[in-house]
Amino acid sequence: MRIITRTDASIEPEDWRRILSSSIRDLNELLERLNLSPEDLPAQQRAALDFPILVPEPFLQQMTIGDPNDPLLLQVLPRAAETELVNGYITDPLAEKHANVNRGIIHKYHGRVLLLAASGCAVNCRYCFRRHFAYEDNRISREEWKEALDYVRQNKSITEVILSGGDPLMLRDSALFELIVEIENIPHVKRLRIHSRLPVVIPQRLTAELIRRLGDSRLSTSVVMHINHPSELSELHRDRFKELRLAGVLILNQAVLLRNINDKLIVLSDLSELLFEFNVVPYYLHLLDPVKGAHHFDVPEHEAQQLYRELLARLPGYLVPKLVRELSGKANKSPICPP
Repeated sequence: MRIITRTDASIEPEDWRRILSSSIRDLNELLERLNLSPEDLPAQQRAALDFPILVPEPFLQQMTIGDPNDPLLLQVLPRAAETELVNGYITDPLAEKHANVNRGIIHKYHGRVLLLAASGCAVNCRYCFRRHFAYEDNRISREEWKEALDYVRQNKSITEVILSGGDPLMLRDSALFELIVEIENIPHVKRLRIHSRLPVVIPQRLTAELIRRLGDSRLSTSVVMHINHPSELSELHRDRFKELRLAGVLILNQAVLLRNINDKLIVLSDLSELLFEFNVVPYYLHLLDPVKGAHHFDVPEHEAQQLYRELLARLPGYLVPKLVRELSGKANKSPICPP
């Protein structure tokens, strides 16, 4: 099992915003950094205009130079296929606009709500189900958080607040801590969950202050990472995740099953093994949400079921994530059971 170690551990953790600001936003620059040319792969500028490129340096350093099929590159590289119109692939595949009950609040499932704490991300994944989401209608200021949380205060059935986005860890620590205090002051809320890909693509985001604050919360706190491939992990991730776990924070992972990226038994089994070694529990393996522009990533359900059967046969049960699909209007994620 290969662990890439190129991420620069000497960068001070508080510099994560500087790292973010220097992210690659140009297709030609991305290809040049990897010693690739446009002739090596069917990248397309138009797709990059429709959904901009955003690749932070630590994530780029995990890629293999000169490999047009690198599984990390394929997650962020705009492709000509994105501009194709395919039946069934739409801009709002989970019908979230109908669950957008309040500005900044999405309430789909009993007992828990999503608070869209930030509208930006640290990386633009080409398969993102919210690539067309109306963030401009849900961008809330720090002053508006209290109003958004009034929805939670008034509904005592809600016991868990999930910080989502965009990516909630795009907030500075000071702003994030202020939001956590507001949530902690709601008596019937027992759990705080943070969904984030930022510590995966910029592990320096897990500052000592952030780790300490999450560990000190009165709420049962979990962080759900989004790691699709074992090559995304470095020794710096190992150190940061260990510190987070020692602080008492549960770390889970949800991956998306992606064509030509992680749709092989050896990749998924290596990912689960490495996650557990890094103090992360494999949680969900999602089938692709049918979002416009991402059809080329899809793995058909029958193939996913076969792959899942093989994964069950290879790994102990606690290392096998749940294979699920999210369907609009359902009361929960829908398990995809092998026949």
